[in-house]
Amino acid sequence: GHEQLLKMMEERMMDVEQKLRLVKRLLQDKVNQLKEQLSKNTKADAVVKDLYVENAQLLKALEMTEQRQKTAEKKNYLLEEKIANLNKIVKNLASPSFNS
Repeated sequence: GHEQLLKMMEERMMDVEQKLRLVKRLLQDKVNQLKEQLSKNTKADAVVKDLYVENAQLLKALEMTEQRQKTAEKKNYLLEEKIANLNKIVKNLASPSFNS
C-alpha cells in the first residue's frame, strides 16, 4: 500500500510538472505575442507623432498661403480701383479735345 501510494504521488507529480511545462510554454507564447504587439504599437505611435508634426506644418503653410491670397486680393482690388480712376481721367482728358 505504501509503495503504491508513493507511485501514485510520483505519477501525479509528473503530471503536474507536465502541465506546468505546458503552462510555461503558453505563457512564453503570450509574452512573445505581447512583445510583438508592443513593438508594433511603438512604431505606430512614432508614425502618429510624425503625422501630427507634418499636419501642424501643413496647417501653418495653409495659413500663410491664405494670408498671401488675402493680400493679393486686396492689391488686386486697389489696382482695379486705380485703373477705373485712370480710365475716368483719360475719358475726361479726351472729352475736351474732341469737343474743340
